[in-house]
Amino acid sequence: MQEKLHLTQHPGLNPPSFEATITEIVDDGIFLDRTFCYPRGGGQPGDRGSISSDNNISNMSEVKPGEKILHPLENLDSFTEGTKIICQIDPLWRNRNTMMHTAQHVFSAIANDMYKAETVGNQISEKNTRIDLLFPDRDLFDPEEISSQVNDIMNTGANVLIHEWSRDEILSHENMRHTNFMDRIPSSINILRVVEIEDIDLCPCGGTHVSNISQIPNITIENVKSKGAGKLRVTYS
Repeated sequence: MQEKLHLTQHPGLNPPSFEATITEIVDDGIFLDRTFCYPRGGGQPGDRGSISSDNNISNMSEVKPGEKILHPLENLDSFTEGTKIICQIDPLWRNRNTMMHTAQHVFSAIANDMYKAETVGNQISEKNTRIDLLFPDRDLFDPEEISSQVNDIMNTGANVLIHEWSRDEILSHENMRHTNFMDRIPSSINILRVVEIEDIDLCPCGGTHVSNISQIPNITIENVKSKGAGKLRVTYS
């Protein structure tokens, strides 16, 4: 069993180094008994950084999801099973993705409030974030209007809180967003992580987040593109 400690670490900025033990080595990386690394998923890139032991050190590329989180290494030959290691997550990469991911919560919530638009896809890239929105009437969408609203909301200084709620609590809450994916989660998992941005958003989420949205810079919409009937892809930095 691997401890996935990124789920309990909040806020997700400036991650400290952590100690762990290598439990298995495979062709492209290692498994650890415990990890604070965020694995790629939900549109958010995985952490990257370095892993060291004694005089050995290797760059760690994007961490991958699964039943156990995989830590891909450039130099596997320097490590053996049972070795104690120190992992340093790249703080600049993590901080950027954490801010971008939390901003997506705000953008999706405001799009839903203003236009009844549902977020049906999102992806953080090296340069920007894209969100795919499904509208009852996409002609109502105004890039300047929503970017102004989102930036004004960022400046309110709302706190970001983390909860552990039961499946029934989540599905019955009148203000809960983004529950369409719940049927993909095994029914044996009853307690889920819920992220609350006070008075703005409430939804199940396993990503990393800032502690207060005032820590996020203003967004700028770069492009709006049609993605079929009722859909728009909005790209912002």
